[in-house]
Amino acid sequence: MRLAVTGASGFCGTAVARLAASAGHDVICLGRRPGPAGAYVRWDATRELPDLSGADGVVHLAAAVGDPGPGRRAEAAYRAVNVDGTARLLRSAGDRPVVWVSSASVYRPGPYQEPVREDHPVGGQRGAYGRTKAAGERLALAAGAVVLRPRAVYGDGDRHLLPRLRRVVRGGYAWLPGDDVAMSLTSVGNLAAACLAALSWPAGAYNIADATAYRRDEVLGRVLGVPVRHVPAGLVRGLAAVTPSLTRYAVDQLTDGMVLDLTRALDQGYRPRLSLADYLV
Repeated sequence: MRLAVTGASGFCGTAVARLAASAGHDVICLGRRPGPAGAYVRWDATRELPDLSGADGVVHLAAAVGDPGPGRRAEAAYRAVNVDGTARLLRSAGDRPVVWVSSASVYRPGPYQEPVREDHPVGGQRGAYGRTKAAGERLALAAGAVVLRPRAVYGDGDRHLLPRLRRVVRGGYAWLPGDDVAMSLTSVGNLAAACLAALSWPAGAYNIADATAYRRDEVLGRVLGVPVRHVPAGLVRGLAAVTPSLTRYAVDQLTDGMVLDLTRALDQGYRPRLSLADYLV
């Protein structure tokens, strides 16, 4: 198929564009910069409709990502891409199949006592990223798109997750809030495979993650290469209320114990083949 991939120069978009090209698709990379394969069509999601001429389907990954501090400026900047850009994309897509890549950050903050299914409440997000992704995916679901909700995407080319994790290292230790918890992570390779497969899935929301959950302390100890030490979660949440560089969202990601229920995606044939071990060799 002739496949349009938005945000194709980014971390996840690069993986999707490369996998699509290797699978024999004719790729069109849309974004502010060229992607790694196929043709390039410039698109600024904050300003204009994307040119999807000739495309048979769309994987939409263009997004404002990160964990900004509070304020109207950050909210507006994220909304311009994640909500207004989505509206422009859907308008141009028409009746083409659309896979819209969301995030597990849309779910109401935990802690979670059991695996999170797609019918878990969406709302109450603590930051601009989660709020605007939730608003954008509402538009996508209303338009009949397939919405994928990965959690903590990692892998080659990551420019966001690992740098944030490195902030917990001080004095040769990784200082983590609260007790050890189980958590889902999503290999960028598993996400890319899901994006292509989901072009033929029924409309709706699907959790996407690695096949099994991980233990937080073991993973961060291995990834960061230092021993783990614990700090009272309440103390860290208190610091987040007064420290601009530390947010409640960041604390939640390490303490809430979010494990995604993958049943809906597995029922469509999703088979996550990669795990963190594949990236640590």
